[in-house]
Amino acid sequence: MKTTLPGPAHPDGAHDPVARLIALREAIARRARDCGRAPESVRLVAVSKTFSADEVWPTIAVAGQTRFGENRVQEAIPKWRDLRARAAALGKTIELHLIGPLQSNKAREAIDTFDVIETVDREKIAATLAREIERAGKRPRLFVEVNTGGEPQKAGVLPEDADAFIALCRDTHGLTIEGLMAIPPADEPVSPHFALLGVIAKRNHIDELSMGMSADWPLAVQLGATYVRVGSAIFGSRG
Repeated sequence: MKTTLPGPAHPDGAHDPVARLIALREAIARRARDCGRAPESVRLVAVSKTFSADEVWPTIAVAGQTRFGENRVQEAIPKWRDLRARAAALGKTIELHLIGPLQSNKAREAIDTFDVIETVDREKIAATLAREIERAGKRPRLFVEVNTGGEPQKAGVLPEDADAFIALCRDTHGLTIEGLMAIPPADEPVSPHFALLGVIAKRNHIDELSMGMSADWPLAVQLGATYVRVGSAIFGSRG
């Protein structure tokens, strides 16, 4: 069952990303406290994919948001070159997350552009990232994506293969895996999927869990999310 996002409604379709973002951060903090967690233990990744730099900028300049998620490497490069320069002029440092599938031929650009790559999900990507990290001397934080629903159309390692894949990343390729990420099936209750991700993380000594989006982040917070990825509840629907 999905959980409705607390926050302002916009029946006419208009939206104010700054107001929505501020309301969302307050709601996340309340939810964390209600679950017996420190508000700062849950961090918001504002999903800015498909929105232009000028559409995203007020959330940085006015609301002070500095953590964002993008799906496509090529889309992110020019947009965030611009936004990072603007943010730096205000003394702000952006943390950019790649939350979409990563192709091996984009690994070099991804390492140069992103601070966190949440979608490590196969050996070819692990090997390529290890090689490019060595070349670049830059070490983005890495999460393994787990396909908790076993959906053939989705990226992510299957739950039954997750332990072996995490060990392969660590032991064979020398990668530090800091977190796990999941996107549960749209037509199933999300709680079992979030709980499963937590179980996999615990037995592999992983602390960070990226789970929960606009419709279901309250359940994700209840079940241990340390990052929630929210886009439409901030920026509105995408065209």
